[in-house]
Amino acid sequence: MLNAIFFLLGGGTMSSKGTKVIARNKRATHDYHIEETFEAGVVLTGTEIKSIRQGRINLQDAYARVDNRGEVWIVGMHISPFEQGNRFNVDPTRTRKLLLHKREISKLIGQTKIKGLTLVPLNVHLRSGFAKVELGLARGKKLYDKRHTAAKRDAQREIHRRLKEQNQ
Repeated sequence: MLNAIFFLLGGGTMSSKGTKVIARNKRATHDYHIEETFEAGVVLTGTEIKSIRQGRINLQDAYARVDNRGEVWIVGMHISPFEQGNRFNVDPTRTRKLLLHKREISKLIGQTKIKGLTLVPLNVHLRSGFAKVELGLARGKKLYDKRHTAAKRDAQREIHRRLKEQNQ
């Protein structure tokens, strides 16, 4: 019931943690094996957070990187300009800073530089009015892995379909 109310109000879904999921990156789980996840805050302007609350965000080509100064940035996340924002709107695809603890950043530096893993945004959600990005520490899938995942998903779908037919 709560999911339906939140969906009608803002276009997102309510998770079990009390956070409202605004956008998901569905390609991330298709293209990568997610090994670990981190939650990071995002530095935004006022018009950007208003657009996010309206659900006008796209994570499709986004990725995160750690620079030489030990800061984490998200690149390619598209936040549409706020309609009533006029001169306060900023570039929709600008690079935005992510807020993480120092020990998390040092762990990410080690994992991305030494092991060659990638930082991929999995979803954007609101928690207590603040926009948060869930980052996944990911390893790229090979083509045969993607085929195996698709075959497994199709088999599960067929099982559910047959069970549904049997129960009716």
